[in-house]
Amino acid sequence: MSASLQSPAPARLDKPTGLLTPTRLAETARRVAADTGFWRPRVRFDAADRYYARLEVTPEYEVWLLTWLPGQGTGIHDHGGSSGAFTVVQGALTERTFTTSARRPAPWELPVGAIRAFGPRHTHEVVNHGSVPAVSIHAYAPALTSMSYYEELPGGGIILRSTSPVDR
Repeated sequence: MSASLQSPAPARLDKPTGLLTPTRLAETARRVAADTGFWRPRVRFDAADRYYARLEVTPEYEVWLLTWLPGQGTGIHDHGGSSGAFTVVQGALTERTFTTSARRPAPWELPVGAIRAFGPRHTHEVVNHGSVPAVSIHAYAPALTSMSYYEELPGGGIILRSTSPVDR
């Protein structure tokens, strides 16, 4: 992730058990999102770049808070082999999911309450195309170690541009 980073908060004691599938990660993101007293005090916005803070880390998964001012986005990226899920808790986000196909992906609008869950080979771009700030809660398993970034080709498809370690 390439944005402003806050020091991680201590890990919470409650954690799911068993295999963390995308469905379980969606449940984790929903659980954390419902606990507004936990994440809302950590919300910050940065005009230069998206802001993010790791909220929870366990041996099985991690949870992040991300904030998005209008126009801010991720660029096309994957999650280094981690599965994940995210939910929008303020504003709205737009996601485009990329596959090996050369066609251009259609955007999906994600309003408050929307949740997206995905497996370890998911490649996407998320942007705040709205006029108000957005906030989202993300859960990953295993914890992110790297992310690869891609460029969209003029005729469709994507090409790998870089792979970076994830800041802690």
